[in-house]
Amino acid sequence: MADLAAPTALIPTALTIAGSDPSGGAGIQGDLKTFFAHGVHGMAVLAALTAQNVRGVFGVHDVPPDFVVAQLKAALDDRPVSAIKTGMLSVPLTIDAVASVLERRPPAHLVVDPVMVATSGAPLLRDDAVRILVERIFPLASVITPNLPEAERLLGQPVDDPMAAARALLQLGPKAVLLKGGHGTGDTVLDVLVGDGVEQRWVEPRIDTDQTHGTGCALAAGLAARLAHGDSLPDAVTAARAFVRRGLEHAAHGAVNHLAMSGGLAMRTRP
Repeated sequence: MADLAAPTALIPTALTIAGSDPSGGAGIQGDLKTFFAHGVHGMAVLAALTAQNVRGVFGVHDVPPDFVVAQLKAALDDRPVSAIKTGMLSVPLTIDAVASVLERRPPAHLVVDPVMVATSGAPLLRDDAVRILVERIFPLASVITPNLPEAERLLGQPVDDPMAAARALLQLGPKAVLLKGGHGTGDTVLDVLVGDGVEQRWVEPRIDTDQTHGTGCALAAGLAARLAHGDSLPDAVTAARAFVRRGLEHAAHGAVNHLAMSGGLAMRTRP
């Protein structure tokens, strides 16, 4: 973990553009916890408000696109931003609004989590927004981080070969694709990275838990944080995956434990 007593000027900044999760397990709240755990200054632009918890999503209120732009410009004008992560953008007008700003002010690193469905199964990205996300945001992305169901929706077909699917997703415009295998079956989890001059696989034993709320957000935010620190993309993936595994090993109350990286008291959970 980074030295939190270091001068502010030496601490990189990461920005999340996503939805709010009042339960604190995912979305903006989860991203900011992840940024803090990785020793980066976190900023946030709210694109949507949700009424949700680990059991489900009970309502979504989209922030007006012009106000999303106002937040984003205010954040970018405040200090240099080393990496940006996008999560739930929800509707086409919001996606267009975010893209219009990032096209003019491209970040050094843009991690795009194509949030389509919550862990509980609730839809978070409307069908008419998928095409706009691909057309406007993917070409700006340093890396996209779809899970298997999201990859199947983007490709319009089942994923039988993860590496081949990742290569196909790369043709949609991002510089790299991290295809996550957590939604697969079997005793192991396979994640694959394609692009940026690399093809790499990570295979690890599956953690037997249903307390997975916020894992996708934590991985993408951790990836953005490590890129903000200057890690190479494969190293950033390795570090972000390790962070999520620790969070799953010490998960509680249905959600990944963002504080597990801090050790000690952060990893003490009630029975």
